[in-house]
Amino acid sequence: MAGKMNIQVRSEIGELEGVILHTPGSEVENMTPKNAERALYSDILNLKVAQQEYAQLSGVLSKLTKTFQVKDLLSDILTNEKVKENLLSKICQYEQKCFLNGYLNSLDNKELARQLIEGVIQKKDTLTKYLSKERYSLRPLHNFFYTRDAAMSVLDDVLIGRMASDVRERESLIMEAIFDYHENFVTKTVNPLNSSNYTKETAIEGGDVLVARDDILCIGTGTRTTSQGIDFILERLLAQKEKNRHILIQELPFKPESFIHLDMVFTFLDVDTCMVYEPLIMQTNRYETIHITIENGKVTSIKEEENLLKSLKDLGMDLKPVLCGGNKDPWVQEREQWHSGANFFAVGPGKVIGYGRNVYTIEEMNKNGFEVLKANDIINEKVDPKAYKKYVITLEGSELPRGGGGARCMTMPIRRKPVKW
Repeated sequence: MAGKMNIQVRSEIGELEGVILHTPGSEVENMTPKNAERALYSDILNLKVAQQEYAQLSGVLSKLTKTFQVKDLLSDILTNEKVKENLLSKICQYEQKCFLNGYLNSLDNKELARQLIEGVIQKKDTLTKYLSKERYSLRPLHNFFYTRDAAMSVLDDVLIGRMASDVRERESLIMEAIFDYHENFVTKTVNPLNSSNYTKETAIEGGDVLVARDDILCIGTGTRTTSQGIDFILERLLAQKEKNRHILIQELPFKPESFIHLDMVFTFLDVDTCMVYEPLIMQTNRYETIHITIENGKVTSIKEEENLLKSLKDLGMDLKPVLCGGNKDPWVQEREQWHSGANFFAVGPGKVIGYGRNVYTIEEMNKNGFEVLKANDIINEKVDPKAYKKYVITLEGSELPRGGGGARCMTMPIRRKPVKW
């Protein structure tokens, strides 16, 4: 078992021991204004600038923990012919592109991994294809650098996302294959597609699933994760009869698009601190917070709660809220939430990463004891993060936030150390 990593994530804040990333590549630019909306973008990113900013995230994480790249992991498993055939069969059948199977099978593992992510250019070898406005036979995975959504480490398993949009489903197929077949990882994948209760309404994305404690999940429901998706998670927890568990569900607005996932309005920062977008999480509004209690393999209670923080406090997690955008101006709160101001990724208790552009949010964190460190200073070894008990590492974020996510969205943790609560 030397060199293998057992998947284990029992909190949002335990010291990070492994994370999967995907550096954005040509797939980010392989779109036009006409199809940007179909690709789930409201604008087109500048790839060069996005890559420079992403290099800060990956550079910092490589200093702090073990990192893996999706394209490398995918290339590794594609050296196995049976795995290659199985994955291509699933992709071609799902996307109804079986005519591509022979061509894709002819590619070597590295080129195949690239084209599965960046897209397969359509050959204009028939009249129909010649007249088609489509540039790609297999569309690029524009959103894959948000590795959080397609697969989630929950306790000892990996929950495979059932994406709300078909344009992202190939991401889930790739991540499932990586965890099923890569020799680096020891885990079990759980896929809602295999449930007898699966319906076309079932959708789960990782930005909505937060592991608060090993007995508490916080899950958002809105445009990307449905009640049917949460029922699948409930079904899985009911099968684990050995422990009582709690699911706290936060209803999210369908508009604006910045409320896409729960981690855009709520993230954990420390054992006693969280980041919140106050208008949704704490103020009186029409979006429900629901608490499901599981005892001895049965649902014993489903009830509405006052809010997420009150529910967590009742379960022994008394968290001080740090306010996205500060506490002085609702307009500032709204602006900074739009640019992923509540979306932080913890590398340890009280040690987080986020966008420096959200100056009022960062200022508020500093007031709450978080030392502000710049990503480049850590990469260039001008600053040693080990010298600080609590910190927020700030990334430059002029381009990446325009894709619709922050540091938590762009990271898929696979192992964390236990937290001393």
